[in-house]
Amino acid sequence: MQLTEKHQEYWRKNLVYTAVLLFIWFLVTFVEAWYARELNGITFFGWPLGFWFSAQGSLAIYVVIIGVYAVLMRKLDLEYNVDEGDIE
Repeated sequence: MQLTEKHQEYWRKNLVYTAVLLFIWFLVTFVEAWYARELNGITFFGWPLGFWFSAQGSLAIYVVIIGVYAVLMRKLDLEYNVDEGDIE
């Protein structure tokens, strides 16, 4: 099945959204862990910052990433008229 130009544009935007959010995920997961020793020199609410990022901050950012992806895909689906309607 050959994809139309509209389908290709939809998937291109979808891949850009996914790539940007995966890059943020990579930063939060691996780059933060790489610099954890340096971050532990700073305290945040009485805890070392590197520990706080790993234990709490990264989990909160993961939830935000999921929410941002859902909102972006909802807008993209509506823009390209591939919305599945309200789910009940």
